[in-house]
Amino acid sequence: MVTDPHELYRESYAEFSLKEAELRATKTLQKIGWLILLGSLTLTGILGYTVALGFWRANDGITRWLSLIIVNLLWIACAIWLYKNHKTLATKTSTFREALQARQSAAAQLPLDTTSGLRTYREASLDVITAYRAQASRNRRVHNAFQLVIITGSIIVSTLTAMNEGSNAALSIVTSSLSALVGISAGVTGYFKFRERGTTSQATADDIEKNYNASGFQLGDYEGIDETGRLILYAGKVESIKEEQRKREIQLEQSTSRDERSA
Repeated sequence: MVTDPHELYRESYAEFSLKEAELRATKTLQKIGWLILLGSLTLTGILGYTVALGFWRANDGITRWLSLIIVNLLWIACAIWLYKNHKTLATKTSTFREALQARQSAAAQLPLDTTSGLRTYREASLDVITAYRAQASRNRRVHNAFQLVIITGSIIVSTLTAMNEGSNAALSIVTSSLSALVGISAGVTGYFKFRERGTTSQATADDIEKNYNASGFQLGDYEGIDETGRLILYAGKVESIKEEQRKREIQLEQSTSRDERSA
């Protein structure tokens, strides 16, 4: 049982940062799911039209039929996943609010001592660094996964297209499915900009860590300043860095909205 108010605040802040990162990840996954669902429904409409056209013209439409079935299974599975993820999102939102309330309660118990409060803030910033780096690593992994799908999928589609002259229905189905997967992956990476988000999060974590070390060893702007002055300067710089990160995230959201409107 933690009784020290500073240690309690640090633990509650770390828990809050973790819940916040989990909530953001869940929301991002939900957006990806909706994008895949909309893309699958669009493909369903297109393939449904080709199936109906081929049926009325009495052509062999086995490839179109199987492609339509595969795409329908895709959006049905995606819809089921979104339904389950909605419950998960509600649960994570609730735990995030509980963590926020616990952090606020722990902050209210801190003694009104400027130096002690600033020390706590400085140590709590280590958890902020960890959270930003975890977010950067997650975005990089997602970006690399989608890029792997795009690169390998494009090569396989080109190879299968060259191998198949239209006589093999199975190869046509595989080629159509891979083409749809590559297109969806490219759309997801272009819309959510995982690489840019990972880069900004990593840069923010590095800047905070740089100031953390400088304030501890009295380097650069922190040289020749007493402890309280260093802590005040450090808190101001960290808040400025976090504000710049928020501005960069807003700019990414705005650029995504502009791309969506132009498209």
